[in-house]
This record gives sequence, structure tokens and C-alpha cells, in this order.
Amino acid sequence: MKNTIRIQRAIKNITQAELADLVQVSRQTINTLESGKYIPSTVLALKIAAVFGVAVEEVFQLEDGD
Repeated sequence: MKNTIRIQRAIKNITQAELADLVQVSRQTINTLESGKYIPSTVLALKIAAVFGVAVEEVFQLEDGD
């Protein structure tokens, strides 16, 4: 699964730590999400999309083989 968290953060001008606080996870969780090493729960994906004000599909996309 790929994501646009880094891009969405840049648009909103927020840090990993700020996003982490807003969705109640650690900064390390945001880092592992951005690097593609961790797949979020549905709840976390929805929270992240809500912070950015976009649909969850704009942040997270399935790749071939997912």
C-alpha cells in the first residue's frame, strides 16, 4: 500500500509530530506509515484523512499485489 502522507503534510504544513498528536499515535508510527513499513488500521486511516480534509483514497492507495 502506498500513501501520500508526506505530501499531504507538506500541503497542510504540519510535522510528523503534529500529525501524530492530532491522530493520537506516536511520531514513529507516522514515520513508519510514510515509509510504507506499516499498514494503518481502518480507524487510523480515517483519522489521518479527516485531518487532511480528504477522502481516505486520496491518502492511501492499493498497489498491485496488495
